Amino acid sequence: MNAREPSFVTTLSRSARLRQMLTSNELEFLMEAHNGISARIAREAGFKGIWGSGLAISAQYGVRDNNEASWTQVVDTLEFMADASDLPILLDGDTGYGNFNNVRRLVRKLEQRGIAGVCIEDKQFPKTNSFIKGEAQPLADIDEFCGKIKAGKDSQTDEHFSIVARVEALIAGWGMDEALKRAEAYRQAGADAILIHSKLSRPDEILEFAREWAGRGPLVIVPTKYYSTPTEVFRNAGISTVIWANHQIRAATSAMQAVVKEIYESQTLVNVEDRIATVNEIFRLQDADEYSEAEERYLSASRASGSAIVLAASRGKGLEAVTTDRPKVMLPIAGKPLLRWLVDAFKKQGVNDITVVGGYRADAIDTAGIKLVVNEHHEGTGELTSLACAIDGLNNDTVISYGDLLFRSYIVRDLVESEAPFSVVVDSSTVAEAGAANQSVRDFAWCSSADDRGLFGNKVLLRRVSNNEADVKGEAPHGRWIGLLNVRGEGRERLQAVVNTLRARADFDSLDMPALLNALLEAGEEIEVQYVHGHWRGVNDLEDFRRAGDFAHEQTPLAQGDAAGGAAQ
Repeated sequence: MNAREPSFVTTLSRSARLRQMLTSNELEFLMEAHNGISARIAREAGFKGIWGSGLAISAQYGVRDNNEASWTQVVDTLEFMADASDLPILLDGDTGYGNFNNVRRLVRKLEQRGIAGVCIEDKQFPKTNSFIKGEAQPLADIDEFCGKIKAGKDSQTDEHFSIVARVEALIAGWGMDEALKRAEAYRQAGADAILIHSKLSRPDEILEFAREWAGRGPLVIVPTKYYSTPTEVFRNAGISTVIWANHQIRAATSAMQAVVKEIYESQTLVNVEDRIATVNEIFRLQDADEYSEAEERYLSASRASGSAIVLAASRGKGLEAVTTDRPKVMLPIAGKPLLRWLVDAFKKQGVNDITVVGGYRADAIDTAGIKLVVNEHHEGTGELTSLACAIDGLNNDTVISYGDLLFRSYIVRDLVESEAPFSVVVDSSTVAEAGAANQSVRDFAWCSSADDRGLFGNKVLLRRVSNNEADVKGEAPHGRWIGLLNVRGEGRERLQAVVNTLRARADFDSLDMPALLNALLEAGEEIEVQYVHGHWRGVNDLEDFRRAGDFAHEQTPLAQGDAAGGAAQ
């Protein structure tokens, strides 16, 4: 339970709690709310019940309190309020939105949404707010209104659902005798409480009515006009329930007017930011923490919670002419930075928690949608030092990626769907094919078997990665590791353990990612291989940079380029 929320706990239904408030020997209070967040604020303040104000709900829609918001729109709003707070809600149901039949349907729909009760007033449909020329507003025939009350009571299936009859005789200037006459008729028709309304700035009419009423049934008041009356007066008069009828919407309106005016005139947020609720407070009221907890429970095995670490600390050898004021990952490729292509590709596959390790000109990296950490010693260190800057936050299944890659979307899709603790992507294109399109071939991979492109589902394991094509004597490499490693489940801790072991080596600062892969293999780990045949590109020199635009254009919707252009690197 939130520290701001009231400590009372009850097993009673909402309708039973409202009925209990109406019949209590203690003075009870209902606070106006008009949407989900105001309902939650009322609950956190300690109120035990909510008034679903017709004025406030219509105002938040920006329409008049003249039944311009339909009853279905009002009920939809109440549903959000009921979801946001477990407090009982008494709806300001105007005249019942029509005749007895409309009241019957309204009661059924309110019960379906967990609303505790409805207050209907004895005016004619469509109604006008009581404080707008109330004397000129016609009242309903007593017998007709009693029929509405009876219809509503006969329609309810919840014995505790309450119908409150609102008497408008004093508002319309019909006098005390008429008000008492109507109230008694409504009580006998089955109303669970009487709301007596007055537009005077003093409570004289209300107190006189209460004396004459003499406790015949629960009495509800709305002291909007006679707000200066001490609350103790209401207790002494035997009032059952006080409704604070419109104060959240009015407070919100004045605050919004002041803030918007200030922002418009000053053209800056600096004067208002410290005077308004923080964004985190809005998140709290929306119960964002509960969603995060649920996400941990229900998406624990899902790729939707995936993470990525992008190694992007280098300037790029051979790219000095175009990286004077930015790192390699911010080079423009077909209209957007190389890093944005990479980030978008990850997010498309549900890998949303992305950490980028910057170094050279890290200040020029666009941080939208990512977390940026900086390898301050990038000039004298290798890739593992950059990885070590981010590896402590390895809490989810994580893709570790070079920062200079472009690839077709299926490559990451298939990689994150692997169940293996460790898996890598290896391009089985021949060295000759690679050389035709990429002059900076590296990271040769030797695997447990070659890529048989006619078979699928065979488990292939990585044996070694090296920049020396002849590293494994007498055996040609089976392809090249393209710079993508997926770490899943228990593999995260085992990866961190191997990195910590490598940190103890004197040459740690010079080690690259192939050294990590080989260290994992030497530690007895299995690294599964996902073979591809092209469909990716690294940007390692000016020629790669030139070709990257063509490859990127092929990934855009409705691209008409030669599909084979990116097939062999």
